[in-house]
Amino acid sequence: MVKPLSSPPIDGWLILDKPLGMTSAAAVARVRKIIGKSKAGHGGTLDPLATGILPIALGEATKTVSLVMDGLKTYRFTVHWGAETSTDDLEGTKTATSIERPSEQNIRSVLPEFIGNIDQVPPAYSAIKIGGQRAYARARDGEDVVLSPRKVNIESLELLVARLDEAVFELRCGKGTYVRSLARDLGRRLNCLGHVAALRRLAVGCFTEAHMISLAKLEEFGHNGAGRKAVLTALRPLRTALDDIPALALSEAEARRLKQGQPVELRAAGAHPEQQTVLVLEGEKPVALAAVKDGVLRPKRVFNL
Repeated sequence: MVKPLSSPPIDGWLILDKPLGMTSAAAVARVRKIIGKSKAGHGGTLDPLATGILPIALGEATKTVSLVMDGLKTYRFTVHWGAETSTDDLEGTKTATSIERPSEQNIRSVLPEFIGNIDQVPPAYSAIKIGGQRAYARARDGEDVVLSPRKVNIESLELLVARLDEAVFELRCGKGTYVRSLARDLGRRLNCLGHVAALRRLAVGCFTEAHMISLAKLEEFGHNGAGRKAVLTALRPLRTALDDIPALALSEAEARRLKQGQPVELRAAGAHPEQQTVLVLEGEKPVALAAVKDGVLRPKRVFNL
């Protein structure tokens, strides 16, 4: 049994290489058990059959999860041609088949249609709620689930490998994009049908594969005396997820007021344009996420660091 690591709270981001066959929620639960931290959340769900980057926020970093989820994501995925499945991946049952196979030239010719702001229908087996119930729950109950199309942003879609029965792609996309839907729609556009056979997430916002640690390695750390030190070495600071947000420095007295939930009037207010979100610092220490309006700074999320 893995012993939880003890003592002071851990605040920051652990960038997990999620293993195959595990849900994102189960991965977070395993991490919490290993490090003995009850406050944790992840920055973007990965399907059980997907691997790769699962950013896990610990402690005060949980207050920045929404900002990480809004970041661009990069995936490498394999589409198997010749069949659609109920889940649009290997987990489901075949619902339609085709003997057609696309050429590399045909695949490349349709890719521009899937780049930019496009309409995408989410998979029936998704966590989207319909009348208060998850779509996948309705689908598992045998209901014919049809979801409305949503606007998603595809920054880039590149063909890496083309074989007779499958193709490998690399995708960079915005929040809410379903790779399974993309595979399904590519198959339909190419008149050959398709589903995801393999999926790996390579980047989420500022986090990349270079920051990752495997669950096996994390559990190994949890078993030995140097565990906590090793985890802290792998931990990314809370501020890492906020590098793209405008920063504003306050004095000690101003920072104290903001942490107490009080607004702070800014000197030279015209020098501070109104922002949806700014990172407030006292020296180098994050104090809060706040909004600037009419020359006044008002706290949105305060960090207890």
